[in-house]
Amino acid sequence: MNHEPPERAAVAALAEEFLVSLREWIAIPSIGADPAHHGDVARSAHWLADALRADGWPEVAVWDEGPALPAVYACWPAEDPAAPTVLVYGHHDVQPVDPLEAWEHPPFAGVVVGEELIGRGASDDKGQVAMHLLGVRAHLAATGATAPAVTLKFFVEGEEESGSPHLADLLAGHTADLACDLVVFTDTPLYARDAPTVNTGQRGVLGAEVVFTGGTSDVHSGRVGGGIPNPATAIARLVAALHDADGRVQLPGFYADVVEPTAVERADYAALPFDEADWLAATAGGARAVAGEKGWSTLERVWTRPTAEVNGISGGYTGPGLKTIVPRDASVKLSFRLVPDQQPARIASALREFVAAHTPEGVTAEVRLRGDGVPPYAVDVTHPANVALYDAVQQAFDQPVRYSRTGGSGPAAVLHDVLGVPVVYLGATLPDDRIHAPNERVVLPLLLRGAEAAARLWRSLPERLS
Repeated sequence: MNHEPPERAAVAALAEEFLVSLREWIAIPSIGADPAHHGDVARSAHWLADALRADGWPEVAVWDEGPALPAVYACWPAEDPAAPTVLVYGHHDVQPVDPLEAWEHPPFAGVVVGEELIGRGASDDKGQVAMHLLGVRAHLAATGATAPAVTLKFFVEGEEESGSPHLADLLAGHTADLACDLVVFTDTPLYARDAPTVNTGQRGVLGAEVVFTGGTSDVHSGRVGGGIPNPATAIARLVAALHDADGRVQLPGFYADVVEPTAVERADYAALPFDEADWLAATAGGARAVAGEKGWSTLERVWTRPTAEVNGISGGYTGPGLKTIVPRDASVKLSFRLVPDQQPARIASALREFVAAHTPEGVTAEVRLRGDGVPPYAVDVTHPANVALYDAVQQAFDQPVRYSRTGGSGPAAVLHDVLGVPVVYLGATLPDDRIHAPNERVVLPLLLRGAEAAARLWRSLPERLS
């Protein structure tokens, strides 16, 4: 007697067709950051729209309006009009492939090597969007229904790899279409293949450049050195003052709004397999030691703690040999990773206050922000939708599941703020899938388990959210 769960059996029956379709989508080079490929982004959007229609989605549209690159919207109402409405968010644009010579296989061929599918977008994010399409088909096959147990909506944008510059406007312009009770965010990894996790949040980010200017030109250090302020020295002192001896950021009020992770989350982080030497070699670019804010583990530092990073310092003469000058100006580029409930605007204000306090007499300071920043987001782990998702993932992966977070940034907070509903995360890729790098890959069995988790989630949500 076959006791295989119906969702798993349905996914297995559809797996071969799923792979053929995903490879076809990957073949479209939808590089959103390159204007030369904007036509391919449009082709990618229409490919997805056609795939949704072929799956039976009754309402499908390509939103190609204003300056935004094309996004895809679809809706499949539940049979029960009282059922909750869930919006699945993802993106179909992909990163550039440079350097092309570093790829072992053509980046848009979708080559299968063992259990891996190699190609740009295989993991980030076409593979995970396709995983959710498969999850819907498996849900219908497993239940024998002609409509999902929840009203499902898909919103797949075309600008995430460019920072989603028009996302808020697009959401605001389609609030009626996108109205929902919950957002499921696809663009998220597991911690490891043998340690599946449910992500509960992403850090925000704010970028800035601080420029110190002294006189109107570089001047001879023998004639004036020691007699006027040196902008490069002043920048060095500002950078040195950015952190205290315990690694805490010294902007005024920097930690005032920080919400710490729960005890449950911290316990899960501590239980995850973490090898410091392996992490340094594989993830940290060969760094020789861990460092950061005192009192927190490495995973806690990169997932749940705010940071101030020096991205680069410049000023004066940096060419070969020696040029004895006091430079006219110097600058530092900074990025701040933010955690709930920090807001980019408040951190920008604190940065200006910090810079003003560290600008010496005779030097003028300018703070240049790189956009408005991206807010952080974290879901309450006890929210019924998050609990339902956790249970679905644990059932699909047949092993214990723990909570994790993502140190990078994404548009989850924008979705939450504009749509006014919680965001939960369901993805099935890995941190070492080489996204944004040559030889991007996805592990196919993980995508199939992710599709099974999605199918289980759609079945259980009506009861969990009632």
